[in-house]
Amino acid sequence: MKKKILCTILSAVMAASLLAGCGNSKEEQTTASAVEETAAEDQEEAPEADAAGGEEAEPETDAAGGGTYALVTKSAGNPFNEKEAEGFQKAVEAIGGTAIIQHPESATADAQITVIQSLISQNVDSICIAANDENALQAALEEAAAAGIKVCSVDSTVNVASRLVHVNQAGVTEIGQCLVDAVYDITGGEGQWAVLSATSQAANQNAWIESMKEIIESDSKYAGLELVEVAYGDDEPQKSTDVTQALLQNYPDLKVICAPTTVGIAAAAKVLQDQNSSVKLTGLGLPSEMAEYIGDDDAHSCPYMFLWNPIDLGRLGAYTSAALVNGDITGAAGEKFTAGDMGEYEIVTAGDGGTEIILGAPFAFTPENIEEWKVVY
Repeated sequence: MKKKILCTILSAVMAASLLAGCGNSKEEQTTASAVEETAAEDQEEAPEADAAGGEEAEPETDAAGGGTYALVTKSAGNPFNEKEAEGFQKAVEAIGGTAIIQHPESATADAQITVIQSLISQNVDSICIAANDENALQAALEEAAAAGIKVCSVDSTVNVASRLVHVNQAGVTEIGQCLVDAVYDITGGEGQWAVLSATSQAANQNAWIESMKEIIESDSKYAGLELVEVAYGDDEPQKSTDVTQALLQNYPDLKVICAPTTVGIAAAAKVLQDQNSSVKLTGLGLPSEMAEYIGDDDAHSCPYMFLWNPIDLGRLGAYTSAALVNGDITGAAGEKFTAGDMGEYEIVTAGDGGTEIILGAPFAFTPENIEEWKVVY
């Protein structure tokens, strides 16, 4: 199958950065640091966090630089969240702070609200949260802000009233364009395709899906593509499996499933490959989980996919939290700060009227590079 990947140039540059071990662009630094983080794991303990979210993970020594920084992920048992937390923990330790990692028991707003209220009672300095619902967390986060806690979101945003700034993996349009072009390529430019998303309230998922729709509607190039359904697996492996099976049953002419969620894409890949389905898959996935499914032949369900480095996303969330607590930034557009060894970042205007910090652009994982990346994360 031929590949017409929009991000080919980016992939080549970033892969070259990995192999050469050097580079000056932010994207190159982001990718290369994944290798450094993996190597460091041999000499550092992984962050300690209760899988059920009941206990916080804290360094054993007092923080020389002070500050207690909390990360609230979407849910326990999510590999992307765990890598994100790993990066957050390491960055906080690097600046001499105390990290509290909370994985809610379920991917719901109610579970996150319970965690937020607990963190308020602990008098943390900041909360960095990957939201399960864009709007439902507002009251709890406003209560945190009223208590003097600096609030930012990461990965999946909360609404503008609930945050000072959002730490975004990549620009919404850039992600949407990569995914649309992958669907276009894999289908041959025409045919039925479906989306397997996380929860229906996930702001990042919804933004990417809307971006994909807008791109398709605005360009006649994509007129042959027929989006038959946006389905939701709620970032639960079993539900994502069931939803994938339902899509196959309901749409016998389906050509491609696009899953912009690491949990969903892994579940769908297994279903398609186990059933020897002709339906193909693309989306956003972890290389370590998806390596066995990546291939350019009938034996593999996913020709290629995209993602960014969740470890670096967590690190940037930590450095952003520290910059807010230290007063280096307020969250206003145009402000700049140094995120440790990740370099300088600038706050820009976000599509929802608030502000955001963008980690970098999506990276394509293909049969040619998946073997080297599956050991990274």
